[in-house]
Amino acid sequence: MTKISESRGRIVETWKDGLPILWTYVPELPAEETRRAIPWLTVIRWEYEGAANNGMPQVDENQRMLMLEAALGRIERADFCVECYRRVGAGLREFVYYIADRDKFLDALNAHVAGEPRFPIKIKFYKDETWSELRDLINDFSAASAAS
Repeated sequence: MTKISESRGRIVETWKDGLPILWTYVPELPAEETRRAIPWLTVIRWEYEGAANNGMPQVDENQRMLMLEAALGRIERADFCVECYRRVGAGLREFVYYIADRDKFLDALNAHVAGEPRFPIKIKFYKDETWSELRDLINDFSAASAAS
């Protein structure tokens, strides 16, 4: 099954303090039924030292980030967990999802990374029933694109 994020995703580059940040997102909201079912904005942050690599992670750390991304991809499905966006650059990688249930999400993620060394991440949950985070991101990038 092709995920929404694989079929219609966009990549945007922004800059912070002279360093590039790459954003990957889907420029449209899913169906209202999906949005109602998964109201929790979930932000997974991975801070890293990027000064020596133009703000980007080193190869070995990036490989670990890709392992985490793959684990997240295995639990993504419309009724449970939908990717909002990803960003990497300026010493920070974020994976941002909307999810249905915090405990079940953590259980599923832990099951998919079991046996791996601990990931240096922080996870925060925010109630966002209107999907304002993704809505704002789409609007900001659309406005920036129209202005250029």
